[in-house]
Amino acid sequence: MAGAGETTDPGMTIAGTPLGSRVLIGSSGYPNRQIMLEAIAASGAAMVTAAIRRISLEGYAESVLDALSGWPILPNTAGCETARDAVLTAQLAREALGTSWIKLEVIGDRETLYPDTAQLVGAAEELVGQGFTVLPYTTEDPVVAQRLADAGCAAVMPLGSPIGSGQGIVNPWAIELICRRSPVPVILDAGIGTASDATRALELGCEGVLVNTAVAKARDPVAMARAMRDAVHAGAAARDAGRMPVQDTADPSSPQLGLIGS
Repeated sequence: MAGAGETTDPGMTIAGTPLGSRVLIGSSGYPNRQIMLEAIAASGAAMVTAAIRRISLEGYAESVLDALSGWPILPNTAGCETARDAVLTAQLAREALGTSWIKLEVIGDRETLYPDTAQLVGAAEELVGQGFTVLPYTTEDPVVAQRLADAGCAAVMPLGSPIGSGQGIVNPWAIELICRRSPVPVILDAGIGTASDATRALELGCEGVLVNTAVAKARDPVAMARAMRDAVHAGAAARDAGRMPVQDTADPSSPQLGLIGS
């Protein structure tokens, strides 16, 4: 319960849809399914991502989708390396899951898992034209982010650092610039290693974060998921409060005049 004068985090809005949390969370890499479910619940996530190419959509086969039936699912095109494959995967997800929301990924390099931005923009344009709500995983390049927004994407999702690396935000200047210029919400995707990285993302101007490996590979995934939930609240509150100016010299918080012996 919020105290006097306090408000709860309203979450974020994407494509006119209010989401009750600033956290999106992935569903892969956990020690077991029960820990995954407990971590997702602890994170308070608005949506759970699932890689369509890596799960079974057969009606007779139990899959992660069955376990996640209580949460809104954000299917993604992880594993796709061409615009054509990504578009086909998105179409399959819409038919199978009944959602037009898609996290668009088109990987251009298997070692770094960086996106192929030319293929990504092309796929985004095609999917937007087909009525999809597209959330693309992209580089931290402000020009590419703008092109994706111009293509009609509902949000842009720049990486903080390589997927699964846990390096945090290696180029905060670029992320802040994307946030400042973007006409659509910015969600930091990839590279988050701990809760302070999520707080930093919100302080830089992101509306939310997508977390997976940082939670799934933590010593205690459920506790880390809870920390991520609290971290985005703190980051949003700090951003709204406005940080103090940074300066090169010390500035005492107490006045110097009137000291005893002065």
